[in-house]
Amino acid sequence: MAHLKRLMASKHFAIARKTKVYTVAPSPGPHSKDECIPLQIALRDRLGVAANASEVKKILNERNVTVDGKIVKNPKFPLGLMDVLEMPKTKDAYRVIPSEGKLDLIKIEESHAKFKLCKVTNKTTIKGGKFQLNLHDGRNMIVTEADAKKYAVGDTIKVSLPEQKIAGHFALKTGNLGMIGTGKYAGTVGKVKDIILVKGRESNKAVLDVQGADVRTIKDYIFVIGEHKPEINLKEK
Repeated sequence: MAHLKRLMASKHFAIARKTKVYTVAPSPGPHSKDECIPLQIALRDRLGVAANASEVKKILNERNVTVDGKIVKNPKFPLGLMDVLEMPKTKDAYRVIPSEGKLDLIKIEESHAKFKLCKVTNKTTIKGGKFQLNLHDGRNMIVTEADAKKYAVGDTIKVSLPEQKIAGHFALKTGNLGMIGTGKYAGTVGKVKDIILVKGRESNKAVLDVQGADVRTIKDYIFVIGEHKPEINLKEK
């Protein structure tokens, strides 16, 4: 199993840095190594359902863990933003969301484990006059040209699990609820107040109304999570 030095591990691991030299390294997958939590760390260090790597391996080999509705047996699998981790035998389910600048695992009810929010990162044309929506977690959704017009880059779609069907759509526009998905203010939630298009190489900006205060961030950091209320559970403060 590949390892990396704990001092070099991503902040999202949220593990002790000096107790041991090495920790497990995430394998290549739907999320980058800097924006994920390896499944072994999630089960052992974050949720405490296993005492060591051997117990994690046993749990996974017994097919007791799913991610986004699919059985996962790789302890290095990278969990990332909005992934749904479920343990069907115990009926425990968690969603990965940012909180106070780091990724966190929030316990969710069974009904919320039946869907995932995915951000549209790109749209491409494919053969047959259809379009492909490229999503933030590496998956792709094929839609007709008529349906493709509904979705813009930056919008969020609600995907049913495990069917992988589009069950809802939330546009990146003023008035909708947005969460900052990465960076210093990751986890901050507010109503989209303004979207500022910037000329040149500088990134476009967005302003969130967070309990009456303006929070300015890069537009691409915004992850729309609903219209009048959030579609997902948020961490209680």
